[in-house]
Amino acid sequence: MMASYKPFYLAFFVVVSAEFVWKHHNNEELPLVLEEVHEKCPNITRVYALTEPSVRNVPLYVIEFSDSPGVHQPYKPEVKYVGNIHGNEVLGRELMLGLAHYLCDQYNYHDRHIRALIHNTRIHLLPSMNPDGWQLSTDAGGQDYLIGRNNNHSVDLNRNFPDLDAITFEFERQGISHNNHLLKDLTRLAAPLEPETRAVMRWIMSVPFVLSAAMHGGDLVANYPYDESRSGAPVSEYSASPDDDTFRELAMAYASAHADMASGSRAGCRISSDDSTAYNFGKQGGVTNGAAWYSLKGGMQDFNYLATNAFEITLELGCQKYTDERDLEKEWIRNKDALLAFIWKAHTGVKGIVSDDSGFIQNAIISVVNITGSVPRPIRHDITTGAYGDYYRLLTPGHYEVTANKPGYFPVSRVVTVPRHQTSAKILNFKLEPTTSWFDDYTTFGLYPHGLRDGQPRIYKRSIYQQITDSILDHKETKH
Repeated sequence: MMASYKPFYLAFFVVVSAEFVWKHHNNEELPLVLEEVHEKCPNITRVYALTEPSVRNVPLYVIEFSDSPGVHQPYKPEVKYVGNIHGNEVLGRELMLGLAHYLCDQYNYHDRHIRALIHNTRIHLLPSMNPDGWQLSTDAGGQDYLIGRNNNHSVDLNRNFPDLDAITFEFERQGISHNNHLLKDLTRLAAPLEPETRAVMRWIMSVPFVLSAAMHGGDLVANYPYDESRSGAPVSEYSASPDDDTFRELAMAYASAHADMASGSRAGCRISSDDSTAYNFGKQGGVTNGAAWYSLKGGMQDFNYLATNAFEITLELGCQKYTDERDLEKEWIRNKDALLAFIWKAHTGVKGIVSDDSGFIQNAIISVVNITGSVPRPIRHDITTGAYGDYYRLLTPGHYEVTANKPGYFPVSRVVTVPRHQTSAKILNFKLEPTTSWFDDYTTFGLYPHGLRDGQPRIYKRSIYQQITDSILDHKETKH
């Protein structure tokens, strides 16, 4: 999968200025700012463009931070931020440029926290997914609530991703325990994919992202899956994902580190000038389930979760969509700690490598059961291992049974405790044995499996996850 990803590298090396200037950078200036950062930090950065430009042929530029730019390394999770999905929601775009400068400068200043973050994480920043919408909004004065929201084909990019929620909800209704990597189950698209959407989808499917956040504007809240309601209700229906606890904690990590996103005493965002009763999301910790706010189909957030291993939340960064230029630096100060705290959440839960005697096992399945309480609770969202057999499973503090499995191998289950206040995920490696190895030894010992020769038979217990899943499905079938 990763071999098919062919980024386009910038061929120019123009340095604009030594200091970052808080302003609205246009589409020509944006790549120059990223290249400036690369010039300051050539050993830990890479600037590239996604595989397809915007409708108006503007490249979608990304800057990456890593101690080995361009290379995925086992045990090092990959994180992304995506800004300016709606062209007239501009704060995320400038925050990404500011964050790039900050990471580079602090690394060069030998800030130990930033150095640790970059040495242990691969970070990708896409400042603008919708440069065409940004241009239209800017040309119109940046004051309209809708002008520039969509791309140059008048399509809302955050409604243009394949609707995988509908598939998972249908599986739930049928009693099918399948809630991950659903793109292969898609039979048709509701609408043609836009070039920006296609480019981001290829990116998402090519890089093994663990954690992600999409940046918007118009309110002040951290939004988490699902964005789409199960019943089709347009508003006020909590639509929990299998990882609801984890997503809520991820959203809280950003909200609580923000200057006042989680403050119950701040003002809410007014929809109109005569709206005096605007709701303040700070009263619920600065977070919301997406569908509990309002339901949407084809969002990027849920696509990440249901098509890949990535856990994405949506950040509404403020009441104003087109932030006034004089407020940009102030907003950076309000968001800086939250931007960093969220990246660190990629280092929570468990991680490890799945292998056999011949090497890494790609596409092994990692299943989890929460055994913290008196009743085990399967988390019905599996993840899979990457090209190096590595996996990263974000989890809240507690006790879990983790199972590694792949067809043709005996499953192996282990119990692990995820502590509070993690700065590094617990390492849990698995070595699997092929089922064929039980029957391929026709020596003096006859048909006995390997391991019996030394008097230590291998016993592979069925995982709690499989037992409970089978029990639930059997129970469901008896009702019909």
